[in-house]
Amino acid sequence: MPRRIRYDNLKPAVVRVMKGRGRIETERFIAMRSHYGFESFFCLPGVKGAHEKGDVEGEVGRFRRRHMVPVPDVSSMAELNELVAAGDERDDRRHIEGRRLSVAKHFSAEQALLSSLPDEPFDVALALNCRVDTKSRICVRQCVYSVPVRYAGRRIDVLLGADHVSALDSSTVVARHQRAQGKGAEVLDLDHYLEVLSLEPGALAGVSALVAARRSGAFSSAHQRFWDLARRAHGDGAGTRAMIAVLLLHRAMPNDAVVSGLERAIEVGSLDPDVVAVEARRSLGRTEPVAVISESLAAFDRPAPTLSGYDGLLDVG
Repeated sequence: MPRRIRYDNLKPAVVRVMKGRGRIETERFIAMRSHYGFESFFCLPGVKGAHEKGDVEGEVGRFRRRHMVPVPDVSSMAELNELVAAGDERDDRRHIEGRRLSVAKHFSAEQALLSSLPDEPFDVALALNCRVDTKSRICVRQCVYSVPVRYAGRRIDVLLGADHVSALDSSTVVARHQRAQGKGAEVLDLDHYLEVLSLEPGALAGVSALVAARRSGAFSSAHQRFWDLARRAHGDGAGTRAMIAVLLLHRAMPNDAVVSGLERAIEVGSLDPDVVAVEARRSLGRTEPVAVISESLAAFDRPAPTLSGYDGLLDVG
């Protein structure tokens, strides 16, 4: 960790720019630099500070042109971070003109002059407290995320990170979503609504969470086939309740195991959620526990009782 880091008055760090070098910093930024033990140095705004940040902006531009052109087509921040990390590795092998050592070897020589990192990383997530609406959703930075229906109408704590949003009940994480991109985006988890849908099974076909589950692949073609067959065999209500019972299995077993259980149950002609559960466990290599009787208990064995003597009572009277 360097002892001083230069910044260009970014909003997550600076609340207000004062005269000269004076800055009012955000509480979270102060906590972060205190945790890592470095001093912040802020460039002068405008033309006066242009010479203080030219090298950094030039390097950012060079990296973008070399590794991010054309603009990467990614589906998540994690995928983008992987591309940036791969670009860093390629840059480590680069030689700056006029220098004999690579970038990585120059950093190795400099590393001895840096401070050591603390044992624990700093949690940069922003702590919020949000109200859950009647549709069991929280609104965070103009995007909505689902939470379990039992929290509807309550206020819960929320941790907003760079790529994830977590809802907490005390210290227990009850919902975790990848952070949405774009104003008004909606991120829903079908599992959060299963308790209500089991009481109103007719609503499952039209809920937005089912659309999201199909889009993400969580509700697969095997799920759809089982649901269609169950409704055809038992009717819409009973068939949908069987589907919901299968969806509840995902809370205890991996998705692949449940899908395997669905495919096996359909193959043998069963539409019973219990059969799906048994086949899912079997795909995981789980077997039912067998009771082991110790040989020391053999001394307590008794012969099976006989009831032949009771037949004599039939002749009385």
